[in-house]
Amino acid sequence: MSDLVTHLPPEQEAIRASCFHPTGTFVEFPKEEIEQSIPERFGKIVRRYPDRIAVKTKNGSLTYHELNKASNRLARAMLARSGLRQEPVGLFLEDGLQLIAAHLATLKAGKFSMGLDPSAPRTRTAHLLDDSQAPLIVADRKTELSARQWATGVTQLINMDELNSGLSEENLGLSISPEAYCYVRYTSGSTGQAKGGLKTHRHVLHAVMNATNNFHICADDRSMLLSRDASMGKYAFEVLLNGAALCPFYAQEEGLVELADWLIQEQITFYYSFPTAFRHFVNALSYGNNFSKLRLIRLEGEPVYRSDVELYRKHFSSECLLVNSFSSTETGPICLYFLDKDTEVTGTCVPAGYPVDGVRVLLVDELGEEVGCNQPGEIAVQSPFLSSGYWQRHELTHAKFQSPVDGGNDRVYLTGDLGRCWEDGCLELIGRKDFQVKIRSFRVDIAEVEAVLKLHPEVKEITIIASNDQSDNTRLIAYLVPRSYPSPTINGLRDFLKERLPDYMIPSAFVTLEKLPLMSTGKVDRRALPDPGTSRPNLDTHYVAPRTRDEEELAQIWAEVLPVDHVGIHDNFFDLGGHSLAAMRVVSQVIKKFQLELPLQSLFQSPTVAEMAAVIMEHQGKRLGEEELERVLGELESLSDEEAQRLLAEETTSTSGGGKHE
Repeated sequence: MSDLVTHLPPEQEAIRASCFHPTGTFVEFPKEEIEQSIPERFGKIVRRYPDRIAVKTKNGSLTYHELNKASNRLARAMLARSGLRQEPVGLFLEDGLQLIAAHLATLKAGKFSMGLDPSAPRTRTAHLLDDSQAPLIVADRKTELSARQWATGVTQLINMDELNSGLSEENLGLSISPEAYCYVRYTSGSTGQAKGGLKTHRHVLHAVMNATNNFHICADDRSMLLSRDASMGKYAFEVLLNGAALCPFYAQEEGLVELADWLIQEQITFYYSFPTAFRHFVNALSYGNNFSKLRLIRLEGEPVYRSDVELYRKHFSSECLLVNSFSSTETGPICLYFLDKDTEVTGTCVPAGYPVDGVRVLLVDELGEEVGCNQPGEIAVQSPFLSSGYWQRHELTHAKFQSPVDGGNDRVYLTGDLGRCWEDGCLELIGRKDFQVKIRSFRVDIAEVEAVLKLHPEVKEITIIASNDQSDNTRLIAYLVPRSYPSPTINGLRDFLKERLPDYMIPSAFVTLEKLPLMSTGKVDRRALPDPGTSRPNLDTHYVAPRTRDEEELAQIWAEVLPVDHVGIHDNFFDLGGHSLAAMRVVSQVIKKFQLELPLQSLFQSPTVAEMAAVIMEHQGKRLGEEELERVLGELESLSDEEAQRLLAEETTSTSGGGKHE
């Protein structure tokens, strides 16, 4: 078993030591502060910084004093409804101010939170509520109507905007153990249903301690969140328990093209996102941007490539550092790797780095035996600060969390990630042991997608693999054996999955086979699965060849980007396997080819060659100059996958007269 060192080599320590706010005063997070509740630590921060901004969004802001009062009122409403019981509370909210206040209120009431995405498929929300048995759902005016469909039976609904005016704003003063649950976070599961990982106050405070002391977070920092994190347990408290300002940015609504100006305007010092979003953001930057306040860029959730480091070097100052952060829901923070402008990256990927305080990283083989340096092994994490396990899944918890060989109170979690240890103790990631993959920073268990597809009445057998497309973005490919012929169409399969899974879990390609290739053991021989190829998939739409020169040029652009041999003028781009990143390349090439000023949304409202050709015809008179062309291309290339899906959903609603909205 290869045991990684828990100290940094001199060059890493030197970079970390330079990670200070230029004018702020850093206060170390003592280890003994872990042994308390989050509300207790938060109360100290409120007393120290009552008038500082705690949270700021486009909808407003709250000082620490105001956030404390708002959370106290909601906590009392929770206690009035369900009493002093440690139980999950579903947060069915979108606004960042409301989400953070509700999460804090849940903890003050001695309960633990569970994030519910109002835009998620009904079946997923139903599973989360059924599995958690949450007796309370918190909503607001915007989400109440949707939330009421779930507030039946034992589940009650609290509207944050309609609380009793007589509720006290004073602190509740409840004694909450650091071992009490803080939140349950559901992730993809191999059984076909998501499983809920539990975190205690101690676990979260351990993560806060490591973030505070490694990144030197202080009260003068202004930290961003790029999206609404319904659990709010992983990153928000790193900011709020240090007196800093948390500034969520609604990328799905505002678009990454606005992010650069927003970072400068809000004087953000701490940037956090997954690497894909970082690439979109940076690729849209011009050389004139001046991020003088930005001191730290933290990337997490996906591999960080050497090309990402080059983007960092190109666009940010020498005072700004880059950090690769390796973590998981079950373990919390595991390793960090610090980079400055002079750090050399020799491989394709940035190393995972060196273990944080309180974490021991081990590498084991299939038999659980130790492996030597530079030898591949499964990454195991030993720590007293691991997740408490899975909500109401005792057998699964027992299987995944083990007792250490050397005894003690620590536990060991086998991550399923494969890595190797360098001689200096640095951890390098080399893949997954199982079939869990990251799609747009989300962990996806391929077995869950397979389990859902097996429910399709026309699917007899199914297996799914992950592969990289021509731009090195991870995608899922589904291989299926139909029960009868003709086999189900791609449109039908995608519609079936949209009702049951989030968009990022839907395969990009579907391949129909007469039978799956098997090994002598009877298992599917995944290496023998054929390449999906470039043939036009089986669609509901009949193939219609291009009729005009514009349609021919558009079809050629689509065929090259997807890639597909033949594109019919009525084929839907996304049914051909397209996704937002491919859509950005298509749209960029269209604008370059035709040099037209086209409304951004009109391009997403026209997902077929025929419709896009009609839009081009309408705008033939609006030619773009060189500067305008560069601006429009920058806006397009910065759009995220979520924005593309939102634009398409808006068009679906508008053209169907308010019908089904995916």
